[in-house]
Amino acid sequence: MPANDSNASVQLEGRIRELAQPTRLADGRELPVLSFYFVQDLARSLGRSRSPQTVRPRGQSLAQVERAALALGVCPERYLRNFDTYSLDEQLRLLSSSVAMVGLGGLGGYVLELLARAGVGNIRAADGDEFVASNLNRQLHATRRSLGGYKAAAAAARLKQVNPAISFEPVASFLDEAGMGSFVAGSDLCLDALGGLKDRPALLRQAGNAGIPLVTAAVAGQSGFVATVLPGERGPADFFGAGEGAEDTLGTPAPAVAAAASLMAGEALNILCGREPKLAGKMLVFDLGQMSFETVSF
Repeated sequence: MPANDSNASVQLEGRIRELAQPTRLADGRELPVLSFYFVQDLARSLGRSRSPQTVRPRGQSLAQVERAALALGVCPERYLRNFDTYSLDEQLRLLSSSVAMVGLGGLGGYVLELLARAGVGNIRAADGDEFVASNLNRQLHATRRSLGGYKAAAAAARLKQVNPAISFEPVASFLDEAGMGSFVAGSDLCLDALGGLKDRPALLRQAGNAGIPLVTAAVAGQSGFVATVLPGERGPADFFGAGEGAEDTLGTPAPAVAAAASLMAGEALNILCGREPKLAGKMLVFDLGQMSFETVSF
C-alpha cells in the first residue's frame, strides 16, 4: 500500500473511532455506532483529500468508510437493525461479496432491493426486457413513468437512492448460455430470478461450471418454490424442463412474488455470510392460498 493511502487509512480509522457513539441495544449491550450522516461526511472528505485524477466515485468512498468502520467493530447506522441477525464480521463479509443475478422483473426487483438494503456490496444484474402495463401488478420498479423503459435502467436508478455504496452493474440485454457463463464468472453466488422455464437449465449449467451456488425461485398463482443448487448437483430446472411455465396460466400476484423473493434473499444472505445453505438439494414450497409451507427434497 502506498504511504499516502496508508496514512489516509490511519486517519480515517482515527476519525471513525472519534465519531462512533455507544448505542445501547435492547438486551443491554452497548454497540459503537457511526451515524449515517457521519458516514456521508467522511466519504465526502475522502473525495476532497484526493487529487482530481484519483478521486473515487461517491459510492466507492461510502463503501470504504463502511468497511473501515466494520473492521474496527463499529456498526454503520444504516446496518444497525441487521444486528444480531448478521454479526459485524458477517456484515463486512456481505459488503465484500459479489452476486450475479439474471432477471429484474417481479422476483428480481424485490430480491435486488433486499440485497442492497442488507449491504451486499457488489451486484451484477441482467435483463433485456422493458416494462409493460401488465408488470404494474407486482414489479417493484414498474411505475407509470417507467413503462416502456429498460428494467435494468430503472433498477440502477432505484439503487442510487436506496444504497449508493453498492457497486451495481446493470446489463440491459438478454443472455444466451455463453453470455451467462461470462456473466456469472467470478461471483460468489448466482441468483436465478428468470421468468418462465426456458432459460433456467442454461443458467443452472453455467453456475455449476463456474463453481458457485445457485439460488432459484418461481411463482405461479399463489404458490411458489425456492431452492438452492450447489455446483455439480441437480436442481429444479433439471426436472421441470424448458416448456411453458405455470405462471402463464395461473398468473403472478404480488404477494406470492414478494414472498418468494424474500425467501430467496434470506437464503442468499445466509450463504454470502458463510453459513450452510438451508435449501441445498431441497425446495421450500409455499401456497399463500392455503397458508402452507413445506420443504421437500429433490
